[in-house]
Amino acid sequence: MDKITKDTITYGSTTIDFCIEYAQRKTLGIKVNPDCSVYLKAPNNATLEDIKEKVRKRSAWILKQQRHFESFGIPTTERRYVSGESHLYLGRQYMLRIKHSDKNAVHYQNNIIEIECENKENAGKILKKWYRARAEIKFAEYAKPITEKFSAYGAIPESIKIRKMEKRWGYCTANGIIYLNPRLICAPRGCIEYVITHEMCHLVHRNHTKDFYALLSKKLPHWERWKMKLERMLR
Repeated sequence: MDKITKDTITYGSTTIDFCIEYAQRKTLGIKVNPDCSVYLKAPNNATLEDIKEKVRKRSAWILKQQRHFESFGIPTTERRYVSGESHLYLGRQYMLRIKHSDKNAVHYQNNIIEIECENKENAGKILKKWYRARAEIKFAEYAKPITEKFSAYGAIPESIKIRKMEKRWGYCTANGIIYLNPRLICAPRGCIEYVITHEMCHLVHRNHTKDFYALLSKKLPHWERWKMKLERMLR
């Protein structure tokens, strides 16, 4: 099985993350994907320092390609769920590794998300099921301290649930049920906390009034930064 790792270099004030797949080949190739992830294919005998030096020499080109893709403002390309593909979990980029097995399971460690499956065509379904299970755990964990802070306003959510939504990250019903988009599990914790706080503010102020934003700013002073980060990461 080909070896896949992840590393980083600093170019000026910019950090460039990249994934490396070692394989039976003679040359080293660099590719910038439409989601701005950087992917390298390297010979098995290539040293890490040689690879980093190659990335340093191509840094200007890599950043130019990333700016090019970012300028489109288009959604991430359709996923194929194959080894070497880049996927997000809680704001971090992970390299996907598909492993044939007699069971279906997902593990993550260091920079790798490994999917064990009997049929590789089911890798996408297995990962999505794992994402949702992780969302159930992490959303509840992040929501607990936030909801406690709103108890002074008499704002107590009826429940917090997960619902697939095309155009919303979160939604608060009139009877106090908060729904969160399962895709949020790909975003950093700060982004998830922003959405939860936003919906909790709606339990106090139903509409986006001046008072609503005053409360949001009080509870999460840098909410605009997290909102922008969320919209950039999960277009």
